[in-house]
Amino acid sequence: MSARFLGLVCAAAALALDQGSKALALNSPRLAGGVEVLPVMNLVLVRNDGVSFGMLGGLVPWWALVLLAFAIVAWLSVWLWRSQCRVVSAALGLVIGGALGNVVDRVRLQAVTDFLDFHVGAYHWPAFNLADVAVFCGAALLVWDSFRPAKARDRAEA
Repeated sequence: MSARFLGLVCAAAALALDQGSKALALNSPRLAGGVEVLPVMNLVLVRNDGVSFGMLGGLVPWWALVLLAFAIVAWLSVWLWRSQCRVVSAALGLVIGGALGNVVDRVRLQAVTDFLDFHVGAYHWPAFNLADVAVFCGAALLVWDSFRPAKARDRAEA
């Protein structure tokens, strides 16, 4: 499998898993009040009209965030197209798929659907979704790859 194709598969998988999980969350009325899954994890339906962790919520119109996301996805797509490294391509695919998953929400609902709520005691991490997980994992892979020795990267590209 070529690096480019792997990136496209990762993008499609991230987008599909994100949209499927959000459809389940939106069609589960019990999530409005929150459902405890584990002592440190709840499922709860949250609408985020801002960016990460709700920052700038209500200050920036949804369509501006969509345009920004499309510009970033276009830049990442060029990088993916040029990439010969499978790790980088997979990482870029995850970021692209996650970004597009949140764009779909913004276009359809003018806000992003979040439903994963992790907490320790009374401290709650801001709710997030599988698109956010894909973006985080893709970014972490890119950082990890940047620290790999050049020889390891060359072997991964071969």
